[in-house]
Amino acid sequence: MSVLATVQKKFQSVDWIALSSAVALCVLGLLTMNSFTGQDGLFVRQLIWLGVGVSVFFGASIVDWRFLRRSGVAASIYGVFIIPLLFLLVLGHAVMGAKSWLDFGFAALQPIEFIKLALIIALAKYFSRRHIEIRNIRHMVVSGGYAFLVFVLVALQPDFGGAIIIFLIWLGMVLFSGISRKHLAAVFCLGLVAFSCLWFFGFRDYQKTRILSFVHPMSDIHGAGYNAYQSTIAVGSGQWVGKGIGYGTQSKLRFLPEYQTDFIFAAFAEEWGFVGIGLVFGLFGALFWRIINTAVRAASNFETLFALGVLCYLMAHFVLHTGINMGLLPVTGTTIPFMSYGGSHLLAEFLALGMLSGMNRYSRATNRDALDREFSGGYDR
Repeated sequence: MSVLATVQKKFQSVDWIALSSAVALCVLGLLTMNSFTGQDGLFVRQLIWLGVGVSVFFGASIVDWRFLRRSGVAASIYGVFIIPLLFLLVLGHAVMGAKSWLDFGFAALQPIEFIKLALIIALAKYFSRRHIEIRNIRHMVVSGGYAFLVFVLVALQPDFGGAIIIFLIWLGMVLFSGISRKHLAAVFCLGLVAFSCLWFFGFRDYQKTRILSFVHPMSDIHGAGYNAYQSTIAVGSGQWVGKGIGYGTQSKLRFLPEYQTDFIFAAFAEEWGFVGIGLVFGLFGALFWRIINTAVRAASNFETLFALGVLCYLMAHFVLHTGINMGLLPVTGTTIPFMSYGGSHLLAEFLALGMLSGMNRYSRATNRDALDREFSGGYDR
């Protein structure tokens, strides 16, 4: 078989619906950015990142990801990606008060976006070998240790939004793995204790103010509650069909802060209205459906758990971002997948989808055991 024929065969597993949904969301984000950025180059830079991201997707689609099942590989990947988080505390480039970026001059990357995938891989490997014993509290503690280390390093940047995403990825994967109700109750009790400790010893004053402003959003609309207030105005003013592309006054007149990243959903909603919001929700729905389909058809427990971990990752970002923009959740500075400006999260998201497409190539059609025999390369050892 020729090299071209081999590559074509590998591309047959590409999930075109998931890719089309992701690219469509990117285009909607680009249209929103171009309405307000003027000559600052964000649109062009994001367009370049989109091209790179799609290339990463296709590159990941032709990789045989079964090597991740091997003992030690997942742990090694996790360990390698922990190192940049440690460097950030000393060498990180501060943006908006948070040391979340490694600046390479020609580009700046956020390691947190890639450690999310590394954590998903590590947890998928751990739970895939111990799914029968998941009701044992020991496995919750060990898996929680993986997530807690990342959580602490991200919270120290400080990136509270990123830390919440890490927790939600772990919680989602634990729930999918089959946690018992009493252990779930214990998790929430521990969460309350952790929140209390963070409130008194961890949160900075501005973070406490954000939470208090969420409880009483109208108490300080010119101060701590300003962002949330302007965001809800932008979303509401879009009404049914929006004000039109480029005519969103809250964003164009700079009342809405960070309209290209943390509040791009509000900027989009102001221009496109309820119809546009329905379009975005539909695209995300199609994307999530395809990920669930990949999980159902997966060749082994590892691939199933990895797909569900990616679902938790993207859904957590989506729910937090839209909830914040509509005034339903406290402002934590969270991007929405594929729409928000930024190269790091775009590369990580396309990489995740590409990995799922690559796993589709050896997913089970009717009999998982038959496939395992066909591809018996020792990957499950």
